[in-house]
Amino acid sequence: MKYTVSIEIALPRERVVELLADPAHLPKWLRGVVLHEPLNGMHGRVGTRSRVVLEMGGKEFECIETITRLDPADLDRIPEAAVVHFEREIVGGGMWNAARERFTESGPETTLWTSENEYRFDGLLMRLVSRLMPGTFRKQSLQHMRDFKAFAEHGTDLRETKG
Repeated sequence: MKYTVSIEIALPRERVVELLADPAHLPKWLRGVVLHEPLNGMHGRVGTRSRVVLEMGGKEFECIETITRLDPADLDRIPEAAVVHFEREIVGGGMWNAARERFTESGPETTLWTSENEYRFDGLLMRLVSRLMPGTFRKQSLQHMRDFKAFAEHGTDLRETKG
């Protein structure tokens, strides 16, 4: 299953990438994140493998995330006209996901975040769910992007809005 989603964020690309790259911010905008810890390497660097624990529907789901691409490799030196690429693979619980994120300047103070996602499932149940309800995955990706946008633009912290 493959799909692409995008959102525009009213911040310069460098600031968007900076906020996304900081693991301290993950709990503020990524719903269900319990833990994100590097097993080797540095957070967000190519080749780094991290243990990720998410809570969904009252159950914890553990997976391994591997950073497969970061271009440019030095986020402190983003060329003016460049597109920032951040790609990762996530494996766990009979699922494989490749996420290819692109960040493009869409204006002087705005960034277009485009996320291409591909999923593969080992189990019959998840393969069936992905075929019958593919919109669920797309909707979840868009929700994460909207949550990040609210955090980045307005400082909205999900942990403070739960009720």
